[in-house]
Amino acid sequence: MPADVDPGNGYRRYTRDQLGRARLVARLRLLGMPLARIRSLLQLSAGGAADELAAFWRQVETDLRARGEIVRALLLELRQEETPMKKTQHVSLSAAFRLGKGARATQQDAVYAGRSVVAIADGFGNDISAASAAATVAALEDVAPGADPRTALEGTVAAAARAATGAEGGTTLTALWLYDGRVHTAHVGDGRLHRLRDGHLTPLTHDHTLVAALIEEGKLTEDEARSHPHRNLLNRALTDGRGEADLAETNVQAGDRFVLTTDGVHAVVPPETLADLLRADADLDRVAADVAAAVEDAGAPDNYSVVVMGVS
Repeated sequence: MPADVDPGNGYRRYTRDQLGRARLVARLRLLGMPLARIRSLLQLSAGGAADELAAFWRQVETDLRARGEIVRALLLELRQEETPMKKTQHVSLSAAFRLGKGARATQQDAVYAGRSVVAIADGFGNDISAASAAATVAALEDVAPGADPRTALEGTVAAAARAATGAEGGTTLTALWLYDGRVHTAHVGDGRLHRLRDGHLTPLTHDHTLVAALIEEGKLTEDEARSHPHRNLLNRALTDGRGEADLAETNVQAGDRFVLTTDGVHAVVPPETLADLLRADADLDRVAADVAAAVEDAGAPDNYSVVVMGVS
């Protein structure tokens, strides 16, 4: 048990003699080990704890292989059942953005906002990875009509991964492409995409962090996540010329608003505040400025990017 827990932010404070065990528990939780099993492991000698951890991980790997077979079968079934797309809607996209350095010494976020494509990226390791990846997305603007969107997105993500390589660099990437009357997305990392429709804000991406995965599995609470020492640890990104993105598509209608944010925004601006700002009866540039102002008011500890899009 921690020596103290802050009631406001959930941050846990430990005495010096508690730190070693606290760090061990945090790492075991990051692996997804249930609390009951962690308690048992902590009662063992170092050698016994190592054996218990090895046994736990062997079972995790076995379970993943079994689940992988189920996933492959389901993918085959679902893609065979895919229905023809409805008649194309004629809609257009407009966008406004803000990019800020925050308290960081360098700017490693990047934004691309084009006619039908927008993207945000958050780099690490060097100052050009994010900009290179975001700029690469621009190629989607020139995809010929009738092309397969999934193939085009896969090729663009692969090119962005190659562009982001160098000096041990890498980047997250979240991109939205309005093509053939539908929104197609590619996402890797901890950027976020939300859609505002009829006053309701809906997340369209999932964070690719170890902590986010554990929250979704019910193995970590939101309160625990906020103070977890590895809360920003990515488990997927574009790096070393590689990286797989989640690809998706969704319907779109006039009046929709979409917002893309890097973690420098959503780490300090709660979803309910973001929703209120997006609902405001203001033009896109004003909304983007208001989101940036909310980040600055919260201290802007990190680089931040926000892109606000409207569909008409």
